Amino acid sequence: MVKALPSLGAMPFYHLNSDTIWIDGVKSNLVRLAEGFDPAKMDALLLLAATSSSVGYSGRGDFTMAPDGRLRRRSEREVAPFVYAGVAILSPTLFAGAPSGAFSLNLLFDRAIAAGRFYGLRLEGVWMHVGTPDAIAAAEAAILASAA
Repeated sequence: MVKALPSLGAMPFYHLNSDTIWIDGVKSNLVRLAEGFDPAKMDALLLLAATSSSVGYSGRGDFTMAPDGRLRRRSEREVAPFVYAGVAILSPTLFAGAPSGAFSLNLLFDRAIAAGRFYGLRLEGVWMHVGTPDAIAAAEAAILASAA
């Protein structure tokens, strides 16, 4: 992404992981993210799924969310109610001072958390993690069930 920033321009942009899908609720989650993003106070707005109702996910969650949407990472021994759904709107300002080589986006996420500029939005609908063969089967079953 750092290499692509000159082509992306100064506006916030969507970032989507390839191992995630979801079924929207009443309103598109991508539209909700765009409407919820406030560049004056946010460097990142992540779409979050409830760990309790996610399909194909069995982890301990990633984040807790304050009433204003600010995110905090779960501690090592904690169970968090939300998992990053693999979709976000990111501001190019998030990448200021980013390493030039390969690095984890979590480095920038942690910096935004420390600055109070890291927010989340709860997904409306059903989120499915499809990063493993077992998770793919569970997602296929959920999609078929939603179409019935």
